[in-house]
Amino acid sequence: MQLERANSGATMKSDTQEANILRELDNIPEVPHVHGVMYDGTLIWTATGTTLVGIDPASGTAQRTLDVASDAGTAFDGEFIYQLAEARIDKIDPESGKVVGSIPAPGQGTDSGMAWAEGSLWIGQYSSRKVVQLDPETGEVLRTLESDRFVTGVSWVEGELWHATWENEQSEIRQIDPKSGEVRQTLNMPHGSMISGLDADSEFFYCGGGSTGKVRVVARPRSKS
Repeated sequence: MQLERANSGATMKSDTQEANILRELDNIPEVPHVHGVMYDGTLIWTATGTTLVGIDPASGTAQRTLDVASDAGTAFDGEFIYQLAEARIDKIDPESGKVVGSIPAPGQGTDSGMAWAEGSLWIGQYSSRKVVQLDPETGEVLRTLESDRFVTGVSWVEGELWHATWENEQSEIRQIDPKSGEVRQTLNMPHGSMISGLDADSEFFYCGGGSTGKVRVVARPRSKS
């Protein structure tokens, strides 16, 4: 298959705004640290390093726990959970917590966020400042999108590709073109509010707060497509 590489364009100033943080889910004993975030339509799943913890978004309480290695991003294809665990991606049955398959992670331990869309995994690569599209069966990299910031969480929602950044104590949530990597929208988080994982639904972004153990709920803006 033809591999593709694209360069990210500059952030468009007219499409930059401040993030509207609606609430924070915190004080969850089961979640001391958030490495990745995934929303399955019912629960917000947080990767804590040794467990995946499913949180009720209304009450902010832990509802389920899966004992799996989980040191970075998490994705859901509607049937299975995909979890970055150091140099591999585990495919997990969400009912039993059993790992049913694994493929090598493209960054071999340097990957950050992850999302599922259109039959592919989309994976953030933190220090190399990239988002890559990956074949979930073979692990082949199909496309590489360049960024000008360290990349953390990744999310696909309603046909839009978003990723979070972290640079100089500042995080952003960016919508990018999935073919060119051009930045379409940017939400600026408050200074020091790191995003360690990202997912979304039609109304909200769910942003992992790293060592704070928080999940911040941020209003999702209307599409600029």
